[in-house]
Amino acid sequence: MDKLSKEEVLHVAKLAKIKVSDSEIESYEVELKKLLNEIDKIDSVKGYDEEMLIAPWNDDATLRKDEVGEMLDPKDVIKNAPRHSGNYIEVPVVINE
Repeated sequence: MDKLSKEEVLHVAKLAKIKVSDSEIESYEVELKKLLNEIDKIDSVKGYDEEMLIAPWNDDATLRKDEVGEMLDPKDVIKNAPRHSGNYIEVPVVINE
């Protein structure tokens, strides 16, 4: 099979939450099939299995042991903050709603 069905393309478009025109559907039937064929080539790689190394290291993260330490004085901490309000450090908004 050299192309996907119209229903398969519409399903992918729905998953991607995009609208596609009839002319785009015809184009995607072929292009998406080509893409899927390329992805299927991974299965033909010799020696590919779940044990394959996917990172250049094989060691788990080594973390330091937690130790209870002396509490910082909030007044000393606030001294180093460029902006603060009472005992709170003001930071720029990172997420816009």
